[in-house]
Amino acid sequence: MRRVIVRANTTEFTAAHAYQRISDFSRYPELTDAVRDVEIYPPEPDGGLVSEWTVYFRKGLLQWTERDYFDHDTRTITFAQLKGDFETFEGSWLVEPDGDGAVVTFDATFDLGIPSLAELLDPVAEATLRNNIVMILRGLLDGVEVVAEEATAAT
Repeated sequence: MRRVIVRANTTEFTAAHAYQRISDFSRYPELTDAVRDVEIYPPEPDGGLVSEWTVYFRKGLLQWTERDYFDHDTRTITFAQLKGDFETFEGSWLVEPDGDGAVVTFDATFDLGIPSLAELLDPVAEATLRNNIVMILRGLLDGVEVVAEEATAAT
């Protein structure tokens, strides 16, 4: 498993407004070139939401379906892939107040499920995932400054 963390500041959005923008998955394709399509299914009885994603990944596309949980009080979104191109893909978004702006943290682990090619593919996947998240943040929120990017082998 690999772990990717991207942390960014925005001075143009309050934490509540940034969380609202990040939570509105249906607008991603119109606001960022990193996402081709998102299909949202009706909310589930447990409060979860299922979303189907198609994103640009290098010269191709990645597709997956995930279950999302939204905690508006803590401005957190957690997600876990149900099926798709990753073997495993799960993580969270966290939006915290920072003065008049916000700090947004994306934290995810993934496994492509190809152990024999992991040494070659994982670094490429990590870089592409980080770049896509930065593109998404810049598309969703004005005045974004990336303050930290990490990629590590997760235990």
